[in-house]
Amino acid sequence: MSAYQELRQAAEPVWQAWLRPSRPLVTVGIATCANGKGAEETLSVLRDEVAQRGLDVEVGITGCLGLCYEEPLVTIAWPDGTRVLYARVTPDRAPRLVEEALVNGTRAPELALAVLEGEAPGIQPIGELPFWKLQTRRLMEWCGVADPENIDHYLGRGGYEGLAKALAMAPEEVIKEVLDSGLWGRGGAAFPAGRKWDFLRTARGEPKYLICNADEGDPGAFVNRNLMDSDPHLIIEGMVVAAHATGAAYGYIYIRDEYPLCVARMRKAVAQAYEKGLLGEDVLGSGLRFDLEVVRGAGSYVCGEETGLIASIQDSRGMPRIKPPFPAQAGVFYKPTNVNNVETYANVPLIMRHGAAWYAAEGTEKNKGTKMFSLSGDIQRVGVLEVPFGMPMSRLLLEAGGGPPEGRTVKAIQPGGPLGGILPSDAIDLPLEPEPFREKGVLMGSGGLIVFDDTTCILDMVIYFSWFAEDESCGRCTTCHGGTQRMVEVIRRMSEGQGRMSDLDLLRLLNDTLRWSNCVHGQAAPTAMMNSLQYFQDEYEAHILEKRCPARVCRGLIRYEIDPAKADQAGPAEEICPTGAVQRDAEGTRFINQALCIKCHACKDAAPEAVRMVDAVTPGEQGGGTPVGAVRAGAGWPYTRR
Repeated sequence: MSAYQELRQAAEPVWQAWLRPSRPLVTVGIATCANGKGAEETLSVLRDEVAQRGLDVEVGITGCLGLCYEEPLVTIAWPDGTRVLYARVTPDRAPRLVEEALVNGTRAPELALAVLEGEAPGIQPIGELPFWKLQTRRLMEWCGVADPENIDHYLGRGGYEGLAKALAMAPEEVIKEVLDSGLWGRGGAAFPAGRKWDFLRTARGEPKYLICNADEGDPGAFVNRNLMDSDPHLIIEGMVVAAHATGAAYGYIYIRDEYPLCVARMRKAVAQAYEKGLLGEDVLGSGLRFDLEVVRGAGSYVCGEETGLIASIQDSRGMPRIKPPFPAQAGVFYKPTNVNNVETYANVPLIMRHGAAWYAAEGTEKNKGTKMFSLSGDIQRVGVLEVPFGMPMSRLLLEAGGGPPEGRTVKAIQPGGPLGGILPSDAIDLPLEPEPFREKGVLMGSGGLIVFDDTTCILDMVIYFSWFAEDESCGRCTTCHGGTQRMVEVIRRMSEGQGRMSDLDLLRLLNDTLRWSNCVHGQAAPTAMMNSLQYFQDEYEAHILEKRCPARVCRGLIRYEIDPAKADQAGPAEEICPTGAVQRDAEGTRFINQALCIKCHACKDAAPEAVRMVDAVTPGEQGGGTPVGAVRAGAGWPYTRR
């Protein structure tokens, strides 16, 4: 019996006992998103309730199913094989779940979201959920089901089988299998993973290194986090396969500083892999030596760029360097290095276990396999899901995600992070493949999709992305540091009603200049701005020519007033105003002193019926209603500031 078979044989009983427990098993999804909703407190309450009642029930943890909008999630597995998922089990609702499901034995249909396995009266199967039915879950098959902190759960279901198969193959054969699968880098560049591995295999110099880029710094992207929270050994196995294929002797998993749970889980998984002989001097008795280390990031966005990440690993300031040389020739410590992201490595064990043909059976002719996406923003169902390439984006956003809040419409979509660009709503049917996105001047990116509804101001959104690019610039090249700073200044001036039509040409000039930045951070920084000019120029013109923010978001172009007819309802606004701007006149009628108002919106939240938001600048009596086109032609339009 091989070393791998021994490990799997020992693990299978542990895994089967989890799938078919001899007594009720209650598990809580403990992940970064769930903890933000109080899942750890829910777990504590459940354990206390079970102990105090003396119930013969086991309580454990899982990772994240991807249904972030329903957190905290609790699953109960009964000895008869039925597994029921319960949604929004906050600490205050946990005792009721214990009472109804475990004491009374009713399966608590009123608290249930879906049945994961088996049948339960009055509870729908998980496959009927709009968020679930579109998915082809390969990478996410066991996310939210298995205990991510128990290596036997991974081994017992066939984990590390792909590694065992790879170790029996020549490195060239492994690389060919990865190439035949069509796997490309999921970090956004879409470069074939097998070809990248071959660059490292044939590179001169020792030792060779592998890096897993888990920095995932794009706002609205949390695909990699889900995998690290929920199935960490999938990533480790992929890296060990890559080590065998490339000849690498040492690896780093570089995790962003804001993911402490991911850091803890990956470190625990690495330690477990060492204990089982899956890392170290003689992996599974094959003679392969591969060591792996988890590095906590430096909190810098540019460390997501591979050379910036490499600098950070070397304890230097995270600053990208000019290429060439590329990491395959001179990476960490100037030795040959391969960098792939979390999702790329996680696909490898599945390819090696099931074969390239199985992997390529999903997706399209150009883009094989599946892709994970995270949905966020102005959308009803936030979460992570996995679908085949080629699926229309509208199905994810409108069907799975439920679209924008009731009564709102989609205005824009931001894929690929703040450097990826902005799409208008009429691009919502784009197939989820890199090529159609590139044709629109944006990147599909690593999997983050953010929806903006019609309450969003495009300029306000671009200011945020531009400020983010400026704030995260490493400062190495003046082109990026100064160019992003100037871009923010110009767009912010527009949002304050001080813009000029010539500013649009100035922004295009800044775009041309930033192309000469040292790295992609500066080069791509103006992408969102340029997309917004391409698709939303009318909104820029409204800010510049009409001195009006159509969405009434830009503080320089709005003001708050109290409706005199409803001034008696403005008491809460008077109480909450932080600057005392809500005052009373000689007759005791409430009004807002504009000199003191900081436009924090607190008064509108506190007294929505009494407080109204209006344009700060309106057309003068002469020429009111003059069209923008007439202004461009030279017709005057005097403005009056209220």
